[in-house]
Amino acid sequence: MADFHFSVTQIKRSAGQSAIAAAAYRAGEKLYSEIYGEYSDYTRKRGIVETGILLPPFAPKEYENREKLWNAVEQVERHPKAQLTYSFDFSLQNEFSMKENLEIAREFIQKQFVDRGMIADYAVHLPDKGDGIPNPHVHVLCPIRPLNPDGTWGAKQKRVYRLDDAGNRMLDASGHPQFDAVPTTDWGSAETLERWREAWAEINNEHFAAHNLDARLDHRSYEKQGVDLIPTVHEGPKVREMESQGIRTEKGDRNRWIRQINAMIRRLKTQLRELTDWIADLKEAAKPEPSVYERLTTHLNQRNEGAWSFVAKNKNLKEHSQMVLYLQEHNITTIEEFTAHARQVKEKADPVQAELQRITKHIQRLDAIEKAFDRYQSVKPVFDEWGGIYFKKSKDKFKAEHEKEIKTYYACHRQIESYLKENGDLDFDRLWIERGELTEKADRLNQENRPLAEQVATLNRIRKAISSVSDSDWPDAVSEPAKEEQTRPEHKTKDDPTL
Repeated sequence: MADFHFSVTQIKRSAGQSAIAAAAYRAGEKLYSEIYGEYSDYTRKRGIVETGILLPPFAPKEYENREKLWNAVEQVERHPKAQLTYSFDFSLQNEFSMKENLEIAREFIQKQFVDRGMIADYAVHLPDKGDGIPNPHVHVLCPIRPLNPDGTWGAKQKRVYRLDDAGNRMLDASGHPQFDAVPTTDWGSAETLERWREAWAEINNEHFAAHNLDARLDHRSYEKQGVDLIPTVHEGPKVREMESQGIRTEKGDRNRWIRQINAMIRRLKTQLRELTDWIADLKEAAKPEPSVYERLTTHLNQRNEGAWSFVAKNKNLKEHSQMVLYLQEHNITTIEEFTAHARQVKEKADPVQAELQRITKHIQRLDAIEKAFDRYQSVKPVFDEWGGIYFKKSKDKFKAEHEKEIKTYYACHRQIESYLKENGDLDFDRLWIERGELTEKADRLNQENRPLAEQVATLNRIRKAISSVSDSDWPDAVSEPAKEEQTRPEHKTKDDPTL
């Protein structure tokens, strides 16, 4: 099944991270950090298929050496809370061979990253998760600081002075020019990330089409697609490594549960949609219809005409008997009775779907709170530093330089405020209790309504069987009700040897 995953985070010192360590882990190498004077050794890491560094034409050739590249990045970023590198993570497709996946990944990285002037250090992983389902994916590290055309490191931001209507620089209360700190590239914008996600879906879809495969990727989130499914949580390299070693984790268990619930939602929605469409079609039919049993018998005869073996005919007979038995147990003999019964089953299933959707959206809100808290923590030091500045001139200058972080702080604080403790920590216990209650409720719904789902499946089998029989397959005595000699065929029972 085609799987779309494309995310980006930042490696930054404020989170206690190192570009050298991040590169060593992804490449499975031993790298030395000149700043920290220590080695990061991941040479025992397994499941690494290919690594490489792609450079734009103006980048120094020495940056093809992974240790030299990331030591250079660490050296140029002097701030103790510096943002060092973008970390991309996107999934490959099991429908393609590894050779084709590698070609697709390299083409995408070259066109979308390197041709933009970015240095791209990539690693392709194929971890052994032990569940028999391959999970090939790509990690790409790209320095946040751009390169100048001469190969030297450029600036992350530039000053854009504020101008009045006459084109003159605007001054603050102290007589100094006012300006905004603007990124020198669009690499960190939400719009660029969305274009990258769309481009990754497109290049894979082109290859799906070339192979005449029905699979397609959609880069949009479930919410934007209008799909009421629960998105899986990002596991991260440490969790994936533990899971690959057979160590179950909370995030791994949560993702497994989410996939089970999503599969149930998809299955139930498909069956209900097919049943609803069929009921609507029946309402439009004005002419008299043969009985359900007559249609099922004709369907059995048609299938047996094309069956060459006793085994196939016996299978057809067994399926036919199961459908007839269901109709007899529910006292269904006519199309109208079947339609009414199907509508009743649908009315029972609809509240289940509605409740699952409500639980889905609630879990999404809880997951969003955790993510918002992570962003809140990452920008809080900047906000606190701004709050500690006493002089207005310095305070305004700092705000102009860190406007994005300050806005992020306010937005995240509003989102998580009701879950914050007095000491400023997130009330994870409350979140986990709520999520646990929702999980138990979804599991209970799934357990209680499994017979209902089986009933819907049986109704759909009957629907498909009787819908496959057209009027032309019926003898005149049945298709022309005006004839006096027409008689209603005797209904078979489950004890009748002809069934």
